[in-house]
Amino acid sequence: MAYKVAKARVLQALKTGAYLHESRSGIDVKNLLAMGEISVEDVMALIARSSGTEHTESPHHVLKTIPVHCIITKGWYIKFYFLDPDTWFISVHQ
Repeated sequence: MAYKVAKARVLQALKTGAYLHESRSGIDVKNLLAMGEISVEDVMALIARSSGTEHTESPHHVLKTIPVHCIITKGWYIKFYFLDPDTWFISVHQ
């Protein structure tokens, strides 16, 4: 999936609340969005200002057929994937 498409989809998911958080160890430090330590609006702003050079895509660590998107911008690490109809966040941290 092209970066611009992934960016538009994740921003739409954040805007509409159509997102979930993957359960994981260390969620309190690895997913600050899930913990309420960073707002949805701040995450949207980070993603909106990111560029394609800050984006990578790789297979999910368990579900290899699902591409995982990673945006590293302004010292933030934002990792997510799409499993329709929702967007799933794995990590949002500095």
